[in-house]
Formats: sequence, structure tokens, C-alpha cells
Amino acid sequence: MRSNTNNIWQAIAWIAVIVGIGSAAWLTRSQWQPMLSQTAKNEPSEEDHSPAPPVEERNTLELSQQARANLDLKSKAVKVQDYWRKIQIPGTIVDRPGVTDRGITSPLEGVVTQVHAFEGDMVRPGDKLFSLRLVSEPLQQAQSELYKAIRETEIVKQEKERVSRLINSGIVPGKRMIELNQKVSRQAALIDAHQQDLTARGLNAEQISQIKQGNFLSEIEIKAPAIEGSPGGNPKAATDGFFEVQQLKVDLGHQVEAGSVLAILANHESLFIKGHAFKKEASKLARAAESDWPIDIKFMDDVPEDWEAITQRFQIRHLANTTDPDSRTFDFFVPLTNQPRTYEREGRLFVVWRFRPGQRVRIEIPVEEMKDVIVVPATAVFQKGPDAWVFQQNGDLFNRISVSVLHQDRSNVVLANDGSVSPGFFLAQGSAAALNRILKAQSSSGGLPPGFHVHADGTVHGAH
Repeated sequence: MRSNTNNIWQAIAWIAVIVGIGSAAWLTRSQWQPMLSQTAKNEPSEEDHSPAPPVEERNTLELSQQARANLDLKSKAVKVQDYWRKIQIPGTIVDRPGVTDRGITSPLEGVVTQVHAFEGDMVRPGDKLFSLRLVSEPLQQAQSELYKAIRETEIVKQEKERVSRLINSGIVPGKRMIELNQKVSRQAALIDAHQQDLTARGLNAEQISQIKQGNFLSEIEIKAPAIEGSPGGNPKAATDGFFEVQQLKVDLGHQVEAGSVLAILANHESLFIKGHAFKKEASKLARAAESDWPIDIKFMDDVPEDWEAITQRFQIRHLANTTDPDSRTFDFFVPLTNQPRTYEREGRLFVVWRFRPGQRVRIEIPVEEMKDVIVVPATAVFQKGPDAWVFQQNGDLFNRISVSVLHQDRSNVVLANDGSVSPGFFLAQGSAAALNRILKAQSSSGGLPPGFHVHADGTVHGAH
């Protein structure tokens, strides 16, 4: 019974405490209600989730003189100009058939007894190349037959003189002289035939003259041929040109047949650039060839500063009218005039050519003329998706400008002349991607450098 009484009094005590706390809170409400209201204002509501306003993107960066030097950055004033849109086609430098290389053959059967010029040597027309000891029986017989015909003719002429005196004395009838004249005519025809035979075997007039005197040939010298003329039709004296021994086909002591190739001589002054185009490009190439448009050639692995400037005007000479069945391409040809340098070693002259067969090139064919545009190097434009920018220099500052790209290739970008870039603007000629990265890095640290501001035309100036 006592336990129940105690529980009742405990419950009454807790009720009294709660009532007291509530009464105190009610009496002091003027002090704590303003504090709750301020806290509620500072806490975000469920409906207040709008994003923070975007930070304006920065379009100007600062680049010191040292930094520009490290980037090898140069600026140049732009101008409005006309520009040819071009297509690029791969090509290769090749020999010019019938002009570049010259095969040297043996006119007769013989044994190589001496080699006078070796691979890499320069030889001029008339220089000795080989000495051959002749071992041809038909040649020896042809020489013998010519000599015999010459001697027979001399004998007949002597007989004519003797018979002529007898005829005058009446001892011999006149018909004998007719027979001797006919015999002389037959011998003359025979001599001419033997001379033609020896000429066809490669002997010259001087050698045949020696054979007539009884000096039979047992050895001959093979000499470098004359340069007959340039491909353009302009005659060239033999002393003006030279050949290079490109390849020897025989060694000392080799026996060769008539017509065997002894060596390959080359003169790489006149070459071809052979392009490889697809059929869909045929109409563009034909138009360029028919319109006599100049084309540009970019030579791979070339060091221009080591040579004279190229002044040749490159044009398409002709297009092949057949298509390669495997690659589905056709060839076209551009003449190329080479540049040589010579040096002497151990008494011999050697040549170094600027361009060599097998060297790769890139051929740029004009297809369309674009009027009143602005042209900058490809590295002067930074592109991201459909957007493109260039950087205008103003002292140490570079202002990024949005531009419209009309055309681009490996080397250049053509910009629309729409007022975004005006003639006379100094634009960075390269490193546009690097400049954009620097701009992003500087943007993360805040606005412009202290004391600088941007005018309405986009230019940046220091404090006035």
C-alpha cells in the first residue's frame, strides 16, 4: 500500500516540473522567439536550390617576353587576300624514262680488260669507261673481208692501167677494159657492204679506216655517250653536262656478248614527280592541267637552307590514262629540275643531288580560288568542336577572339573576313593550343592583372 502511494506522489512531482517549465517558457517568449526566426531565415529551404550565377569566362591572358621566347611565339599583322583552296596528294620523285638513265652496252663480243670509271664517278661525254679485248670470230672475218676487198680493188685498178696501154697499142681488144670496170664496180659495192657491217657492229669511221690499212682491231674502248639535248628541246653541248656511273654490271675479266649491258649511267638533272590520285580527283587534276595552274610541292626530308631557293614553276605535264587495278589510283607527272653540288676526292669529281628518286613529296593541287579572306598558319587557330579562336597580341597581353573558319589544310586556316579580325590586327602565328591552356590556368586565379581593363572593342589597356 505504501509503494502505490509513493508512485502517485512521484507522478504528481513530474507533472509539477513540466508545468513549471512550460510557464517559464511562456513568460520569456519575447526573448527567445526572435532568435528562432533569425535562424530559420539563415537555413535554406527545400525550395531554394537555384545554382550560383556563372563566373564570366576570361578572354585575355598575360604572357611575359621570356614566356613568348620559350614558345617561340611571333605575331604578324593580318591582311585580306585571295587564297587558292587546294587538295593534297602524295607523290614520289622518280627517274625520267629515256632521259635520266643511260645503259652502256658492248657493241662486240669481248673480254673486259680494264675498267676506267667506277660507281659514283662523274664522267663527261667521251671519257673512257671500259677496255674490251675482242674475241668475236665474225668480227675478225668482217675485218678480213673488208681488207681483202680493198686489196682486190687496188689490184684491179693496176690491171686497168696495164690493159689501157695494151689497148692503145692494139694488142688487147677494148672489151677487156669494160670487164675490168665492171669488176671495180663490184668491188666498190662489196667494200661498202663490209663497211656497213662493221658500222652496225659498233665501229666508228676512224676504226674502219685503220682496218682498211690492215690494222685489225683486237681491242676497243667503250666511251661515255654525248648528251643529245635537254627534255625541253634546248640543245646542250656535250661539255656542259656529265653522267654519274650509277651501277657497274661487269667486273674485270668478264666475257660479254654483243649487246650486253656493261654499266648504267645517270644524269639526275631532269626528274619527274609522280603523283598518285584517286579516280574521283581526276576532274580536278585535269582542270588544273588544262588551265595551266601552278601547283605547290612540299619535299619530305629536305633541308632548304642548305640549297638555293627553288624558282621553278611546277605544273602538271600529263596524266596517265590507265588506273592501277590494285590501288585504284592513277598517276600524273610533274617535271622537276634538280640541283647539284660537286666535290673532288683523290683526283675524281663527285656529285651530290638535292632531290633523289624515291624521295616522298606532298603535291598541293589548286581547285578553287577564295576571294577576300584572311589566311593564318594552322597552328595559329585553336579549335574545340564547332568553335575556333585566334589570339590578338597587345604588348604582354593576348586577347582571345572567336573566328569563323572557311577552310583548313595541313598548313593554313582560312578565316572569314566578317569583322571579328580586322586587317592590321597582330595575331599570334602559332602555339594557339598552348595559349588557350595558359588562359585557362590564369582564369582559375581571378580576373585581369591589377591596373588593366578591357575596352568595348576587346582591346586591353592599363590604368589611365
